[in-house]
Amino acid sequence: MKWSEKERIAYSVSTPPGEKKDTTVPFPSSYSPEYVETSWYQWWEKEGFFTPEINDRLPHAVNHSFSMCIPPPNVTGTLHLGHALTVAIEDALARWRRMQGYKVVWVPGCDHAGIATQTVVERRLFRERGKRRQDLSREEFLKEVWTWKKEKGEEIYHQLRELGASLDWSRACFTMDPVRQYYCTTSSQIHWPCEVSLSSLIQRTLLSVPGYQNRVEFGTMVTFSYPIDGQDGEVAVSTTRPETMLGDVAIAVHPEDPRYQAIHGKQCRHPFTDRLLPIITDTMVDIELGTGAVKVTPAHDHTDFLLSQRHSLPRLTVIGGDGTMTPLCGQWLEGVKRFDAREQVIDALTEKMLFRGKRDHAMSLPVCSRSGDVIEPLLKKQWFVHCEEMAQRAIQAVDEGQLEIIPHVYTKTWSNPDVLDTWFSSGLFPFAMLGWPQQTSDLRQFYPNTILETGSDLIFFWVARMVMLGTELTGQLPFKQVLLHSLVRDKHGRKMSKSLGNVIDPLDVISGISLERLQEKVKEGNLDPRESMVAMEAQRKDFPKGIPECGTDALRFALCSYQAQGEDISLSVSQVLSCRHFCNKMWQTVRFTLGVLEDRGAELGTLAQTCPLNSMDQWVCSRLYSTVLQCEQGFERYQLHSVTAALHSFWLHSLCDIYLECIKPVLSQDSGSQREKQVVRAVLYHCVSVSLALLSPFMPFLTEELWQRLYLLRGEGGGDSAMASLCLQPYPQSSQLAHWHFPQEEADFTLVQEVVRVARSLRAQCGMTKEKPDMWAVCSPSQAQILLHFGPAVRTLGRITKLHLHCPQVAGSLSFPSAPPPPKGSAVGVVDHSCQLHLNVQGGMNVSKLSLQLSQRREKFLSKLEQSLSRTRVPNYLEKVPERVRVETENKISALEQELRNIEDQLSALQGPPKHNSGQK
Repeated sequence: MKWSEKERIAYSVSTPPGEKKDTTVPFPSSYSPEYVETSWYQWWEKEGFFTPEINDRLPHAVNHSFSMCIPPPNVTGTLHLGHALTVAIEDALARWRRMQGYKVVWVPGCDHAGIATQTVVERRLFRERGKRRQDLSREEFLKEVWTWKKEKGEEIYHQLRELGASLDWSRACFTMDPVRQYYCTTSSQIHWPCEVSLSSLIQRTLLSVPGYQNRVEFGTMVTFSYPIDGQDGEVAVSTTRPETMLGDVAIAVHPEDPRYQAIHGKQCRHPFTDRLLPIITDTMVDIELGTGAVKVTPAHDHTDFLLSQRHSLPRLTVIGGDGTMTPLCGQWLEGVKRFDAREQVIDALTEKMLFRGKRDHAMSLPVCSRSGDVIEPLLKKQWFVHCEEMAQRAIQAVDEGQLEIIPHVYTKTWSNPDVLDTWFSSGLFPFAMLGWPQQTSDLRQFYPNTILETGSDLIFFWVARMVMLGTELTGQLPFKQVLLHSLVRDKHGRKMSKSLGNVIDPLDVISGISLERLQEKVKEGNLDPRESMVAMEAQRKDFPKGIPECGTDALRFALCSYQAQGEDISLSVSQVLSCRHFCNKMWQTVRFTLGVLEDRGAELGTLAQTCPLNSMDQWVCSRLYSTVLQCEQGFERYQLHSVTAALHSFWLHSLCDIYLECIKPVLSQDSGSQREKQVVRAVLYHCVSVSLALLSPFMPFLTEELWQRLYLLRGEGGGDSAMASLCLQPYPQSSQLAHWHFPQEEADFTLVQEVVRVARSLRAQCGMTKEKPDMWAVCSPSQAQILLHFGPAVRTLGRITKLHLHCPQVAGSLSFPSAPPPPKGSAVGVVDHSCQLHLNVQGGMNVSKLSLQLSQRREKFLSKLEQSLSRTRVPNYLEKVPERVRVETENKISALEQELRNIEDQLSALQGPPKHNSGQK
């Protein structure tokens, strides 16, 4: 979408923090997010509008509660557009229920993110001060971590406020806030499945490892021998990690391996520690692997750890948590880095004539996905929970319908029996945020939560944890429903990643940002120099002029306009920009409305008192009723995209494009009775007022600003401040507008819209865009009645001076006089199978020139049609192309075919039968 820099208008009236914004000041001529979004949030928060206690002050309060927790963002960084989608959806649900009179609690929080946070803090320490974690004491490093948490936590909370999230800040919590430890501890190997990636090596490979100047060798198998104690002979063993041999406590062979039958029960002597290593037998040993004899290092290998349990072997830790060799290795290796020690061990074995060779060996190398370091298995004291029984109960809850997952397609993923061992602290969030383990009033009133809304990628990592821990620790499911939304990708369909430069801060979309500042933010981040270069190049391509100011309301509305439960969302800034234009349309509509109403607010009457008189009043009122009904159904089904689509369609098309244009002649000085004008003003006011309330959950700032202007017009100031905010007004119900439902008017008006579309198309094709010509409608009697009923609208919207209604071959009399048939040689536009529009062009148009123009248009559309059809002929089209793309293509083909039929009809009227085919499939 093309963008031109818009004027930024600042709200200049001094407003103390928390005080209500003054809307009696003059109404600016154009929409400016900066002007609109000033001061409202501070007032909402200070007045306590986001707390459940506000429910006691609402006259429309109901005896229902709605509770929900925000997925606590990691303090590793700040929020991106994926988080903004979560906030937009959840806040829309919270605001909708609050306006319905529910007692709503939506709790904010942050997650400590464990190892990930430690990693980013270590990076910052090294980048800014050249220090490593080991250079600081435990207390000093923890202080750095808590400083980081405070900075990032405050930044995240600032972003949430800027996004308009109606969170109850009095209940904010952190996943490291004190809660009762419900874990047992044991000696076990530490491993992080969700943090580790495996690098496949097929041969000797040199890799860069953090903390080493030279590259380190991997993908080799080293063989060396242990002397048998008390006799001649030796046992050769192979390993990819010779440095761990200092922790060997035994040699294992298979009991049926004939090569080692004679040495069962013997011992080997360790060449460096003089320790005796028993030769044990176990069926776990693979006879075919290596020499068939295995060195046993329980503290540094998972299989060896199991062997030590079966044979009661000691466990010697020879590599410490800092990656250096421990004192157990002896003074010659103590404090040496593990991969430096590898070379020293090989040299020492060679010196003792125990080294037997090295060869290429395919292997999978475990690498930390965050730090890039090679993972070293270690023995650690670790908190653990047995998950199997809890996981089965979680699966059973979904199978038996106690827990509903939306969309239901994710129930298949839920039934996967795999168990992960992460996310336990954030898994406590739904009940810890309400005061658990104490039996608080919040816990009794708001637990279980009503719903959990989060990204579909977290169904295993977080959702499953919460269900398992909730049922185990509280005896109840933590929520009744799980609503999952799709992932947000960039406009190219790529996953958002800092290293790709496509992670967008929502505040940059809200306030706008230059390309230069975007690049500076990359440099200030934690990326290494190579990733920074890639990210900055991507920014230059995607945002050559930076990101324009779009505003919070436009961003929220754009995010909620996607089918969040469908395919992944490819979001582009241009789509948000389109919603900003919609915001401006709303702004201009309210300016027009205020100008029409002037000081007549007291004359408007209530919604129930307003009875539409003419056809257009009835039609727009019925459209509003249908829109309210669509909003009710969309919210109840959690299909927010259908709600935003209905609201966008009503405001932009029904209200602005049609109704406002139709009432302008009525409101003019020379036409329309005073009674008719009064009804039109009332209908317009209520259409705008109700629409603002419907839009409030999605666009809280803009709707509040505009509604306050209308609120003042009605003279309804004073009273409880809770009722002086749109966000606490009752959400419109279709039952309130039942007297505005005119289904026949809505059905009939579809014909009018088609007639207007064809009329405009005819005028454009005939070069009569500035004229208001006469036209003829050749149609059925029933269609003529509709066009007669909506006559003023047809003439106004179609820019027609007079529409002549001709009904050919009618048996019997008509209730209106049928006009003569249209002049011969008229241009023809097809409305449907029984209705055509005719425009007389013979008198004032060059028929030959028009025929040539139509023929050229036909060739152009035939070419476009062939291009679209060719896309559907590719092999495996149905399997390869997503349904959404196929539907778009089919719609385009249908539109092109209709346009070609219209052109052919016009050519037929001007010059006889066409010489080309119709271009049908």
